[in-house]
Amino acid sequence: MRVRKAVFPAAGLGTRFLPATKAQPKEMLPLVDKPTIQYVVEESVASGLDQIIIVTGRNKRAIEDHFDAAFELEYYLNDRGKTEELSQIKTISELAEVCYVRQKEPLGLGHAILVARALVGDEPFGVFLGDDIIGGARVPCMRQLLDVYEKYDGPVIAVERVPRERIHQYGVIAGKNLDGNVWEISDLVEKPKAEDAPSDLAIIGRYVLTPDLFEILAETRADKRGEIQLTDGLRTLRKKRPMYAVEFEGKRYDTGDKLGFLKATVEFALARPDLADAFRTYLKTLRL
Repeated sequence: MRVRKAVFPAAGLGTRFLPATKAQPKEMLPLVDKPTIQYVVEESVASGLDQIIIVTGRNKRAIEDHFDAAFELEYYLNDRGKTEELSQIKTISELAEVCYVRQKEPLGLGHAILVARALVGDEPFGVFLGDDIIGGARVPCMRQLLDVYEKYDGPVIAVERVPRERIHQYGVIAGKNLDGNVWEISDLVEKPKAEDAPSDLAIIGRYVLTPDLFEILAETRADKRGEIQLTDGLRTLRKKRPMYAVEFEGKRYDTGDKLGFLKATVEFALARPDLADAFRTYLKTLRL
């Protein structure tokens, strides 16, 4: 079955970016002049997934407003002949069909995906974690996963190699190589110690999942923090059907980390034709 829908968990409190996120969603923090969530929605659409499901929470209204039409702003821009800005604004609201569902309590990533069950229905679906901005590849990351899903007819997870000293920050897979950058997963381990990690292939925030995961998540016990973990659900699913991983092409920016966010801001600015020369000149003046 063709994958049409994409789920974006966006109900987190964004505590790592306080006080900036006290009154605005973390997902609306801008990289240059575009909120981070727009980058991942654009990746979804470019990959062929144009039915967007965003899982929100309290104080996330700005996300809904961003992807909605803004009639007053459009009238203002049109009246003043700001055609380029008007085109940008209209493009955002016309990107895709977007709907929203609330996660009323912060009960973990697995629970956030479970909340989207009624909107996803009995279909395979993509999942995007907005902290991971992935670019720099000819084929979008999610499209790479979808190609593998269509070939092997099973759930697919994005992975990348990370240094052993950082492996404890990630979920990690064990598996056997099938074809170049494609692996068949034999196990998934959540945040292992470096010496216990089965590989250096860390799970990154892109997934193509099948609807049988929902029933598993509904029966998954919460961890000691009271959260339902997606990795626990995926381990159970893997026992029932083959599961695959893709070492994706492209560069990942961890914008959920302050340093990662700063690095992404600099590199995205340097990639902008309208900013690159002046910004590069400015950076050269800094005494580093």
